[in-house]
Amino acid sequence: MSGLKTKELSKIGYTDDRARSLVINIISRHFKHHQKADIIQLLTDIKARPADYLQDEVLGPIAAVFAEQPKECNFQSYQLLEKSGQLKIYGAKEIESSARQQMELAMSLPVTVQGALMPDAHMGYGLPVGGVLATEQAVVPYAVGVDIGCRMALTLFDEGESFLKRYSYQLKVALKDYTHFGMEGGLDFYQEHAVLDSPDFRATTLLKSLHGKAVRQLGSSGSGNHFVEFGLLTLSEDNSLSLPPKQYLALLSHSGSRGLGATIAQHYTKIAMDTCKLPRSAQQLAWLDMNSEAGQEYWLSMNLAGDYARACHQRIHHNLARAMGLKGLVTVENHHNFAWEETLTDTRKVIVHRKGATPAHAGELGIIPGSMTTAAYLVRGKGVEEALYSASHGAGRAMSRSRAREKMTMSALKKIVSEAGVTLIGGSVEENPLAYKDIEKVIGAQQELVDIEGRFMPVIVRMNKE
Repeated sequence: MSGLKTKELSKIGYTDDRARSLVINIISRHFKHHQKADIIQLLTDIKARPADYLQDEVLGPIAAVFAEQPKECNFQSYQLLEKSGQLKIYGAKEIESSARQQMELAMSLPVTVQGALMPDAHMGYGLPVGGVLATEQAVVPYAVGVDIGCRMALTLFDEGESFLKRYSYQLKVALKDYTHFGMEGGLDFYQEHAVLDSPDFRATTLLKSLHGKAVRQLGSSGSGNHFVEFGLLTLSEDNSLSLPPKQYLALLSHSGSRGLGATIAQHYTKIAMDTCKLPRSAQQLAWLDMNSEAGQEYWLSMNLAGDYARACHQRIHHNLARAMGLKGLVTVENHHNFAWEETLTDTRKVIVHRKGATPAHAGELGIIPGSMTTAAYLVRGKGVEEALYSASHGAGRAMSRSRAREKMTMSALKKIVSEAGVTLIGGSVEENPLAYKDIEKVIGAQQELVDIEGRFMPVIVRMNKE
């Protein structure tokens, strides 16, 4: 990035590690051919006048760091507890030690009440992916995750395999024309949704600044493991949908709250780290007091991001169904990067963070996907409190993304996909099926948490090409 160094960033006011990381990432990708002096001037201007850059698709995340400074400058220091809270681990044999260590660290927070680790767990930022954490009067932004409200949505249609075979070309075209993947941008046609008129978008300066981006990105998906796919779902006899037990054409999508949620997460994580000082090993688990102004702002913003993520899925499913002349019979959906206020059996009210975990209260339906060539499961929760009423959110990664790139070539991925009878549009080696755990083992490790109501197999898969 034109030789720009950390010391130079510090001199112009970029002293925060997160801000510097954002700058290095964005400048190296979008401004690599610019002169150093021009970049320094640009960064200086962003810090001085962040509001002027908040709507910029590339520079907006940097501006958001400076757009609304914490209202409270005071901070409080905390020590970790020597004796941690109650932790239940499911599928322990398949969980890497680093993820378990992360979860055990979270259990030593003075605000922690209870925790659970799902069988798809792997190392993440702050809380491991697959971690469930119950806290008292505190919300931990990094225990929710950066992609707030990341979720699944499954729509069933009264068609079967013959329709999928007959109209496979049209389904591929629809997926190309009515979905958009990637960090920026959106669909090429105007869309409406009631969430865009929410008064919550006017509740804070930050949310006001993000409304334009939310409009642009409505109905689109992120990168990484996000997908939209058509396939066939076999519904069991013992199902809660009041539908005949047979095979259905189904549309399955996975994505979150786009740039809106990511910016909210970054902004309030910084406030949490500035006001809640923990030992260095646990600093990413800094929390916001639910009774504080920042805590209330985050809670409102998180819920808005969740509503926006739901709206994106609704638009995706509506657009594709309309393009194919289909009418959905039923849609099942669930968040898996979110926090809820819930009551335990001892009547204690707690904040339950599910970072990569599916809500599984008694009778609650959810979706647990595998990979681009393996099954996804429609499940019904059993309401196990020891698991904090949760189940896994997928198969879970068996390889890091960098290792997946080392171990797989695009030609090998195409062969795997072809042999599985799947058509892949986009996709990357980072998301190859071997990079994930065996979904059958993961499902088997949580039989006490959920009952299976249906099995979905992907046939045409659309993902971001990275």
